[in-house]
Formats: sequence, structure tokens, C-alpha cells
Amino acid sequence: MTSTSAAFPDLAERDLARGRRPSKVDSIRPAYSFDDVSLAPGVETVDPADVDLSAELAGIGLAMPILASAMDAVVDPAFAGRLARLGGLAVLNLEGLQTRYEDASAWLERIASAADDQVQGLLAEAYGAPIREELVARRIEEIHACGSPAVVAATPAAARRLGPFCAEHGADLFLVQSQVSSARHLAAGYEPLALSDFTRYMPIPVAVGNTTSYEAALGLMEQGAAAVFVGVGPGAACTTRDVLGIGVPQVTAISDVAAARDEHFDRTGRYVPVVADGGMRRGGELAKAVAAGADLLMLGSPLARASEAPGRGTNWGMAAPSPTLPRGTRIRVGTVGSLEQILLGPASVTDGTQNLVGALRQSMAALGARDLRQMQQVEIVYAPGVATEGKAWQRGGG
Repeated sequence: MTSTSAAFPDLAERDLARGRRPSKVDSIRPAYSFDDVSLAPGVETVDPADVDLSAELAGIGLAMPILASAMDAVVDPAFAGRLARLGGLAVLNLEGLQTRYEDASAWLERIASAADDQVQGLLAEAYGAPIREELVARRIEEIHACGSPAVVAATPAAARRLGPFCAEHGADLFLVQSQVSSARHLAAGYEPLALSDFTRYMPIPVAVGNTTSYEAALGLMEQGAAAVFVGVGPGAACTTRDVLGIGVPQVTAISDVAAARDEHFDRTGRYVPVVADGGMRRGGELAKAVAAGADLLMLGSPLARASEAPGRGTNWGMAAPSPTLPRGTRIRVGTVGSLEQILLGPASVTDGTQNLVGALRQSMAALGARDLRQMQQVEIVYAPGVATEGKAWQRGGG
């Protein structure tokens, strides 16, 4: 975005005459959320039955581009197996309840039923128990037994220890996931994880998240990331944007990282999938995420509403248990139906929160996109009022 002075020559002359130095807000660039944009139909349509929704993540083939977030209220081994049978893929949180307790059900029940003013202390208590390596190995084995590849996630602080252990015990993909990932992390008090070294000595693919910028994503890809996850603070249970004031709206973030993916591919011939992580609740938002450039879509709270999810109608952010500075909260999402109904229908509501994959398929068909790569090429228009245009009666107006 050009500065105000550059965009308006008369202002530039005035600023020069006054000797005014441009301020930071003169060069603020616009950034777009899902609510800011719409997808423009083109000249072709295709039959929904001819739309190919298949995707690939680090050599793992999927029938649909859906990942389940590494959140304790969303993923356990049984849920991973159920999603795999439907064509998606779940990610297990290695620093969660499943690896601290042989049976996490009692803690899950307590967290789900706790009063709002008590839940934060309960989360800190629950996550205070140590991670047990024998449970890490057992959960990987259980996920495989349930019929799913074992995809596991840990923060950079735990990755150096848990990464090789998980690879040795049969994990298929390791996700290094933090609040903000960068190719160069500076720290005075400890030796940070060197991603280039980690991806080189790990015998399984290593995905990395989360980021929102072209430059950071390109650096992560150059250091060997098998996939890059996009999103800082858009999730329904995440409070990072309020607590820390950081984040970029998802459409802009996905588009910027997708541009880095394409640049990296042109340079090296290696295609690094982009995973949109968070901020999507309705089918139209899944469609917009792919149109912005995402190859896969990671969902948390929408899947926490499934009857198979372990959270019992609640969800909480991965940083919620922090005893000093929580960046997440427990939310009540309710239980609305089976995982299959949420993803594949039939929908019993009209707000787009069920049959998410069916909605994505229908959107692609209407836009003439036969596969996800073609969907990434459709036109996006700036249209912040498109969701409310002509909808007065739906919204209770006259």
C-alpha cells in the first residue's frame, strides 16, 4: 500500500512544504478477513459429482482437505480413526491430557462441567502433570490401530525431545506448532530449536506452524518444512489477538503464505502445502480459504461440536492452560450431531455450519473449479456487505 503522500500529490507537496515526516499509519496496508470478501462466479460451472476434493499432506493422501486441530477437546485416538474413515486427518496434541493421563476422561468431564470462574485454575492443574513418554508411544499405537496415520504436534520447546521419540515409535508426521513460528528465533537464555537441523535429522516429515507472513513462510520452507500452517489468533477458543494484540486476518495471511509457496516451488520444484488453521466455521469460509490459496483446512471448534469429540460440547485453546498468561479460553460449542453430519451432512440447519465439505464441493462446482488447485485460481472480490445484502427478513428486520 502506498503512503498517503504518494497517493495524493497535493498532500505530498503540503508535507514537503511543512517538512512533515511520514508516519507509520500513512503506510498501513489493508488486510482482509473472511467477512470482507466474496467469491465471484466465472464463465463455467461443473457438476458437483465431478469435483475432486482429494489432497495430500507430506505423502499422506486424503479424500478431503480436512484436518482436525491438535486440541484436547477435539482429538483423541478414537476421533482420529473416525475422521480417517471419512477421509480426513487428525493431529494429536503431544503436550495435552492424552499424554499426561492413562485415562483423560475424568479431567475432560471436569473441565467441561466447571463453572466459568473456576475453569482457568482447573486447566492449569490438569496440565501440571508431566508428559509421559510411554503414553506418547501408546497413543501413536492406538491411532494406528484405529486406522489413521499418526500425526502429532508439539511446541518447539518439546520438539527436540519428542520428535525423535515419536519417529522411533512410528509417527508418520510431526508438527512443530507455536503461537508464531519464524525461521530465525533469537533467545539469550537457551538454545532455540534450529528448524533446518531438526528437519534434516528427523526421519519423518516435519510440518511447521503458525505464521502469517510471506517472508517467514518462505524461510520455513527453505529450512525444510513439509507444510506450513497459517493463522495467528483466528480460532474461536483463542484469545491471542486480545491478550497480545497480534494477528493478521486469515484471507490476507493465507494469500501471503500461498504466494511464498508458489515462489518456493518456482525456485526449487518442491511444493509445500499451505494449511489454513482456524477462523472457519461455515462452508463459505472453507471455500474462501481455499480460494485464498490454502491446500488444506484445519478445524477445531466446528469439529468439537461432534458427538465423537472428547470435549463434551466444549473447546479450549492450546495456550489456555498457561498458569501465567493464558492465550485461550474454554468455550461452550454444544454437541450438534455426528462428525459425519458436520462434515458430509445431511445438514439440519441453514447457517452453513453442517455439511461443511458438501458446501465446499458445491461452491467449487458453482465456480467451475474441478479440483482444489483450480479453486485457488477463482476471483476474490472485496465485498464486506455481501453477507447482509438483501437479508433483512432473515435477520429479523422488516
